[in-house]
Order: sequence, then structure tokens, then C-alpha cells
Amino acid sequence: MIKINEIFYDIEGEGKNSGIPTLFIRVTGCNLRCQWCDTKYAYYKGKKITLKFLANKINKSPYRYINITGGEPLLYKKEIKTLLKMIKGKYVTIETNGSISVKDIKCDNISMDIKLPSSGEHKKMLFENLKYLKRKDQVKLVVGSEYDMIYAKKILKKYKTKAQIIIQPVYKKISLDNIKEFILKNKLEWKLSVQLHKLKNF
Repeated sequence: MIKINEIFYDIEGEGKNSGIPTLFIRVTGCNLRCQWCDTKYAYYKGKKITLKFLANKINKSPYRYINITGGEPLLYKKEIKTLLKMIKGKYVTIETNGSISVKDIKCDNISMDIKLPSSGEHKKMLFENLKYLKRKDQVKLVVGSEYDMIYAKKILKKYKTKAQIIIQPVYKKISLDNIKEFILKNKLEWKLSVQLHKLKNF
């Protein structure tokens, strides 16, 4: 059983699969409390659902892309690993906050955050996770200030990773131009992105 906050279809709003129709499975519960969290409603609310039900829902989805998010899915690590074995013919992303080990998580895309100082939770990161990520995976940097970018650059220089680095602004906290200039000035191979689900009536 996993406590689930919501199950819904939407367009993937961020990361390398941005823009793709996706089935989202949002688990209940998170071990962090980021300052700018936009899913606080998932901290506690939800109901327990069997792995069989979830696997059936996923396998019958009309869309190939599946995003298991939260909250924090790896609070249910044992159950998630079992669920992944039950999923057939889908592209599965696991969204995780970077504070729990991703070792032995076998999916198509581990989407792992590195929480930065503006989140208030940067001291809880498990940086050894970066060595477990592969080229198919992604590291998300949600930045709210230039200091966040300086901090991220320092961390990624110290802890090497093969994963794609994707940087995006905290909504209305920093401009895309500021991020672009930082990337070019420092000759970084980071991908600049935006959160599509935050854009209304574009």
C-alpha cells in the first residue's frame, strides 16, 4: 500500500520531458519543507491504495509517460521498487527531492532536485546521490537568487554527475535573463527551463 494524494493526467510542466502528456501519481508525505513548495496540500492528505491498483492504472494509461511524484515517493522506497517491476511498456519518471538515496532505483528517469539555499532545506541533501545518476537521469536546480546558482555551481563541481542539469527559476523570484547570463558567463552546460504549469494564459 502507498498513501496517494492524487492521480491525474496533465502536460509535463518541467524537465527534459516538458510538454509531454503524462499520467501523474502524487504520493502523500514529504520529509522536507521547502520555502517555495507549491504542493503543500500533499504533506498529509491522501488515502492508501494497493500497488496492484496503481500498476493497473498506470499500465492502462493512454499515455506512455508516467510521473511518480509527491510529496516524496522514496519515503515508500520498498513499495516503489516493487511497483516499478509491475509496470510494463511505460516511460517512468521518479521525482525525488535529493535527501534520500536513489541507489538501486531502476526507472527510465530519476528526476532529482538539489535543494538550494533559498529553499531553506539545502543542508539536508544527500550529495552522494549524484554519483548514482546516469545520463538518462536529470538534476533539477530550482533557483531563487544568484547565490543559489553560485552554490549549485560549487556543489556540482565537487560532486560529479552524468545526469543532465536542468535549471529553472522559482516563480517570480529571478528572471530568465539572470539565469541565462550566469550560464553563459560561467560556460556551464546547464539546460534553462521554465515551469509550464505556472504559466497562465500565455
